[in-house]
Amino acid sequence: MLDLGRPPEARFPGRDLVLRSQPVTREDLDHVIREIGEFGDDNRAGIERTLHRISAIRNRQGVIIGLTCRIGRAVFGTIDIIRDIVESGRNILLLGRPGVGKTTMLREIARVLADEFHKRVIVVDTSNEIAGDGDIPHPGIGRARRMQVTTPTRQHAVMIEAVENHMPEVIIVDEIGTELEAEAARTIAERGVQLVGTAHGNTLENLMLNPTLSDLVGGIQTVTLSDEEARRRGTQKSVLERKAPPTFDVLVEIHGWQQVSVYQNVAETVDEILRTGSSRAEVRMVDEQGELKRWLAPRGSGRTDVSRPSDLPTPASSRIGRGGFERPRPDRSDELRGPTVEPPARPFPVLTPKRIYPYGISRRRLEQAIRELQVPAAIANSVAEADVVMTLKSYYRQRNPGLRELEARGLPVFVLKQNTVLQMEQSLGHIFDLGVAEADPVASAIREAEEAIDHVLRTDEPIELTPQNAFIRRLQHELAERYQVASESTGREPNRRVRIFRHQAGA
Repeated sequence: MLDLGRPPEARFPGRDLVLRSQPVTREDLDHVIREIGEFGDDNRAGIERTLHRISAIRNRQGVIIGLTCRIGRAVFGTIDIIRDIVESGRNILLLGRPGVGKTTMLREIARVLADEFHKRVIVVDTSNEIAGDGDIPHPGIGRARRMQVTTPTRQHAVMIEAVENHMPEVIIVDEIGTELEAEAARTIAERGVQLVGTAHGNTLENLMLNPTLSDLVGGIQTVTLSDEEARRRGTQKSVLERKAPPTFDVLVEIHGWQQVSVYQNVAETVDEILRTGSSRAEVRMVDEQGELKRWLAPRGSGRTDVSRPSDLPTPASSRIGRGGFERPRPDRSDELRGPTVEPPARPFPVLTPKRIYPYGISRRRLEQAIRELQVPAAIANSVAEADVVMTLKSYYRQRNPGLRELEARGLPVFVLKQNTVLQMEQSLGHIFDLGVAEADPVASAIREAEEAIDHVLRTDEPIELTPQNAFIRRLQHELAERYQVASESTGREPNRRVRIFRHQAGA
């Protein structure tokens, strides 16, 4: 890190190192700039025949006053954890936080497909991130050809040009980030060319909530069902459905070179998330002995939860050597069986079954909430057989005689502010003492916003959501905009919340 007037620093994972006590001068910056390539519109430059990247910080007059010099290198063997997917010829999308190794893995995929499978591979290299600076690409991409992009805004055009002019079998593209690039990716996929790329976002759910890039996984649309179809499905009339076939067949969430989460069928996974609110990923992890382990993650678990329930089959395993990756043997890793590695035992509380009587609330939504949380609850058909009563705040405030009688009998009464699945799940969490850690706050807030939007569309009645932080409120505003309803933030922190309502006539 070279910043004008400050000592130069080297930054490593977990620590920083001051390289010298004297501050960086204008002459130091000018010397570095003379020795490297030209800066593009994205303020990035490089060093010819290397993977190093130099990024500039400019002042208001456009003069460079700081440089970030990032060391880049090709790491071989990083795709062994997903090699079977790369070999399958399917379109693959890689997701992960910045710096996790997406571009490194992309570079290795290009080399393997070009050198080992002798495919015609073209790398669309926007900032020379994949194949380095200069006219001659870095050997890290093997025999793959590289098309440089003059400015980031032309990446989509170069993607199409690569397909039309150079007869590729595989296109490699990094950082799909705009609607035009998403459209270009779909065009490539529809022409029968294998597409391997990365996109902005950490998880599949993030991508589905991104209106710009959701088309990569099929896009999301609101569908209004007939009364008969809604009853058949057991859902409300307005539901979310996938708009089109996804551009990518397989999605890989990268947590590190030793662990990924794989969705083998993006179309089915998106449909499942829209239908049930959760999905199950295949987790792959290389353990300390170099064994590749694979298993299905528990439904609703965190993306980095590597614990494996004991009732799942023993995961397949293959050998990956320490300090490097062994080349896979002809017998595929998913056909090998290694020793069972038992994860640390996690305590699961024994929950007492409860019978819940829904007083003035939706029985169907309560059934859905019970399914979502997978708690041992059943809906009581009469007050006589109930252990718990669940009702709405409006009924409770009226001091309905039936409710007063139930309270007099000693039955616990749980009061909901709104007749939504989210509110019911929260009450079930209190009934079974699940704790706040069981719920994903982002997913819960999005689900609450979806239910509120559906209520507003059906009744025209405005709804205020529960208080959230600024990030979650932004997601809720984006969701409201997608469904063409109005939203505004109201209140003061920490009780600031989103209000959803219909657009006024003529607005």
